[in-house]
Amino acid sequence: MPRKYLDHLFSVLFIVLLFLILFLIVRSGAEAELETEYTRVAPYLNLASLDLSEPLHRTLFSETLNIYYPETEARNDSLVELTRRYATDDFMAVQEMLRSGPGLTWSKFWSLSGMYISFIISYLLVMVLTYYGVQTLAVLRFVKEKQNLRPYLIRFVEHIQQLPPRDDKSAIAAYLQTGSKYLGLAILKGIGYLILFSPAYVLAYSFRSRFDTDTFVFMILLGAVSNGLLVMYAQRFFTFLTSESRKGYVQTAIVKNLNAAYSEIPWSTLFRFRKRFDDHILQHIYLNARYQYILTLKEQASFLITGLIIIEMALNIHGHICYELLQNVLFEQYDVVLIILLGLFLVVKATEVLVDLWMDLEAMKYENR
Repeated sequence: MPRKYLDHLFSVLFIVLLFLILFLIVRSGAEAELETEYTRVAPYLNLASLDLSEPLHRTLFSETLNIYYPETEARNDSLVELTRRYATDDFMAVQEMLRSGPGLTWSKFWSLSGMYISFIISYLLVMVLTYYGVQTLAVLRFVKEKQNLRPYLIRFVEHIQQLPPRDDKSAIAAYLQTGSKYLGLAILKGIGYLILFSPAYVLAYSFRSRFDTDTFVFMILLGAVSNGLLVMYAQRFFTFLTSESRKGYVQTAIVKNLNAAYSEIPWSTLFRFRKRFDDHILQHIYLNARYQYILTLKEQASFLITGLIIIEMALNIHGHICYELLQNVLFEQYDVVLIILLGLFLVVKATEVLVDLWMDLEAMKYENR
């Protein structure tokens, strides 16, 4: 087994062992704390004459405790509040949970498993969409530069400097139409960049009155187009394309009459999921750039998972693993928190292993050529 896979294996074993030790420490500490807490309030829960939802009863209960235990007034006040929480109907679920022990039960575990599978599916879908989007945006920009197509805003500025004669109405109409087109496309491009660079929660709350932000599809869409992920990694892929286009083998291929006319590339081929530019120098540039980009997927995956966590937490999307993580942090159910964090770590590590495997397969293809 190659060294890097052994490193992956040992890192997983170490982290799992570390989380297991922390889990046992938290679990045992929580059991002792909850047992002590419930022992304190148990004698007062079944008093028929005591209704702690009533302010008067709480005051009488507090004063009674202060009479019997005058030296621990602060502790008495906390006992009153704790007993009220256990005795109130609104906290029946919390009471049952505390009676049964720490937060992680088998029913909770299977519930988390369903959320975890849902998270993995959403992560894979967003990963595929961003991988496609990164390559498409980068190749599109690269081809435009090779075709010497200037940005729409620059073309608009150049266009308004070429004012036709005032007496030529048809020329003025065409002039206004062309200028409006350039300006409109420039504005749309600017709006597109604003969306791509915007944080997910800003986009979500902007559209909250028009879309159901609790939907699975909406979360995937936010994960793919927000937080600047597409633009940042499209720039990196574009850098690989540019550096490859300047290498010697490209000039050699052009001398040997391989097609290098970028104006002849159909625009439809740029938007294919599996991009191919047969009999064109761009095919070789693209394949070599993609080969260099493969390892970048490890970094992209980490940013992507972080983005999905922020989306689920910021939007309070119920029934998802990251919202459950936030809730259990607030409820101090740290055994559940540890299980969720371990699951997220395993997603990152599995991505790294799969990327290394893909890189090795691609390297074998290059060696066999």
